[in-house]
Amino acid sequence: MPHILIATLSLSVLVAGCSGAEPPASTLPPETGAILAAAAATMGNVDTVRFGIERSGVPVYIDPADALAFEMAEGRFSAPAAADAVVTISIGELKTSIGAVAIDGETWLTNPITGKFEPAPPGFTFDPATLFDPDRGWRPLLASGLADVELIGLEPRDQGDLYHLRGVADRDRVAVITAGLVTGQDVTLDLWLRPADGAVIEAFFPTFYRGGESQWRLTFGDYGAEFTIELPELDG
Repeated sequence: MPHILIATLSLSVLVAGCSGAEPPASTLPPETGAILAAAAATMGNVDTVRFGIERSGVPVYIDPADALAFEMAEGRFSAPAAADAVVTISIGELKTSIGAVAIDGETWLTNPITGKFEPAPPGFTFDPATLFDPDRGWRPLLASGLADVELIGLEPRDQGDLYHLRGVADRDRVAVITAGLVTGQDVTLDLWLRPADGAVIEAFFPTFYRGGESQWRLTFGDYGAEFTIELPELDG
């Protein structure tokens, strides 16, 4: 089961990333207020989506013992509060992947040694389902959690032409959209949004952690895909 989950998720993310689907033609006016209002509404009503989170730079740990450093995650979200992901972590010089399932505030992980799912240990800080919580995640960030917002312009990206916005994101909202990985700091956030409806396609921001800088890149795609996230099989 765990190895099948990891293989299935990896394949689904690869297929989504290679689909090459062009976004709809631009319909939102090039004005920050209109774009953010549409984006907040769109991101507050996400049914399903595939997502990726990548970190580079200074290591960021996801466990109280500072043994597991987060590297990246590729996963899926299904409303109202379910997500699964393949999470790449490093333990010293060793990198490995584990499966993660989060449903209604509970998280389970695969044991790196046995490959079996277990409840996440106390203090574990990664819950990908929170990204799309309509009361805490992307919707309130886009509606009221950004300051000094500027429209950089309509830019060509791999996914087509996207609106590029830049602003200062509130620290509480940053903690939610990074699934608890980044806390205690406002960040300068670059966003690339789908012009038709404001859906977030890519986000980038730097953070400072223990005297150094980490860089974060979030990607989203395949909105509305059909899949089901299920409780993991547990021993006993």
